[in-house]
Amino acid sequence: MSIPFITAEEAASYINNGDNVGFSGFTASGTPKVVTVALAERAKKLHEEGKPFKINVFTGASTNDHVDGELARANAIGIRTPYQSHKDIRSAVNGDNVHYFDMHLSHLSQDLRYGFFGGIDVAIIEATEMSPNGEIILGAGLGMSPTLAKMAKKVIIEYSSYYHNSFRGFHDNYLPLDPPNRREIPIYKPNDRIGSTVLKIDPAKIIGVVPSNASESIKPFTAPDELTQRIGDNICHFLVDQLRKGLIPKEFLPIQSGVGNVANAVLYGLGENPEIPRFEMYTEVIQDAVMTLMEEGKCKFASTCALTFSDDAMLHFMENIEFFRDKVLMRPGEISNSPEIVRRLGLIAMNTALEADIFGNVNSTHVLGTKMMNGIGGSGDFARNAYLSIFSCPSIQKGGKISTIVPMVSHLDHSEHSVKILATEQGVADLRGKDPRQRAETIIENCVHPMYKELMWDYLKLASKTGGHTPHNLGAAFALHQALIEKGDMLQADFGKFA
Repeated sequence: MSIPFITAEEAASYINNGDNVGFSGFTASGTPKVVTVALAERAKKLHEEGKPFKINVFTGASTNDHVDGELARANAIGIRTPYQSHKDIRSAVNGDNVHYFDMHLSHLSQDLRYGFFGGIDVAIIEATEMSPNGEIILGAGLGMSPTLAKMAKKVIIEYSSYYHNSFRGFHDNYLPLDPPNRREIPIYKPNDRIGSTVLKIDPAKIIGVVPSNASESIKPFTAPDELTQRIGDNICHFLVDQLRKGLIPKEFLPIQSGVGNVANAVLYGLGENPEIPRFEMYTEVIQDAVMTLMEEGKCKFASTCALTFSDDAMLHFMENIEFFRDKVLMRPGEISNSPEIVRRLGLIAMNTALEADIFGNVNSTHVLGTKMMNGIGGSGDFARNAYLSIFSCPSIQKGGKISTIVPMVSHLDHSEHSVKILATEQGVADLRGKDPRQRAETIIENCVHPMYKELMWDYLKLASKTGGHTPHNLGAAFALHQALIEKGDMLQADFGKFA
């Protein structure tokens, strides 16, 4: 059958108030870029006419300004999940204008298929190649496109002409069976291919094809500064020490790395260390640093959900695409983040924390326990099941007015049971095999900034008077947070009234 080309405005007209809309991609990569802009304009006009218009947004992960930015500014989002990172949607979430529920990224596709959130009315999927029978080649991010292609009642294709070389062969489109028929996911090493290079969509569901020539608009991460470099060096030195002791196999283990400057610093550090052998990655995103390590011969393969490259790096990738064809494979998020595969492969998982407490609990999502930053993302998928679960953060923020290591986290995302290693620029705390008091002593000694050490020792001494397995003084546990709220500086915390 013939699938028509339509305008972005025509495509947007098929989306109705209250619709569940699914989007391809993962981070900005592979995410639609033109239909959502037209949809935001439609929402504004309907609002001016006094008519309601909000959609429920389901994505692989974060998106871009074309999706979360445009739709949030147009007040066109009712429900949002599973992850976001744009300032405008964040403001809407924290202003209680959007119903945001935070989810582990590996869970959303299957929860949609289980029917927990209703159906998918419309899916908007970016393609870089397409045939009349509905076989498409996706772009730089896969996300949950296979589930959307299966579930959506209607599909809109954004056909991207931005990429001048073919992505054919880089995707591994795979849908696991749902219970009670699910079998093991047959990935036993990072480069195992288990699915199809093409995504098949019933042509009868495709409303039309909308042309697009927009880039991902991903800015390069700033180069590691002294602080992030020290955190990266500390983690690298720890991993080398574990390798020397035989606690990491001599062949090394696949790496999962989160997004950001610390992640890049660690990866570059691993690449520069002669004691670290050539390694593979099994992760949810790869950044510019991974491409460099591949070209240098240090990273030999990366399984991922998206190529989260800056625009300049993406152009370099496309110009040298043949070099990377046997080194990169993109999978759906429920496969790239599958706890089953994480446990089987024995990943070294490295993620970041907003704050951690002296007992090893981690807050990844909420500032002062209330203001949502981005979401838990995939960190929980990896941390709970990793061979080594490493969380890192600077020891202080705001020039020392905030200690990121506190007596008790103000919001809990990863409990002490999932955090094996904690690292700051001060050092590394190995929490394995330690009881709560021992963990507290190790974290205070190795990770807390010197200007806060005495305060932390004072808290532990005070809390120990209450006894118990995990010593806490519930009155004093949030004294640092309260001091920040009332006086603008955690150092002003006073435990005296709780003694």
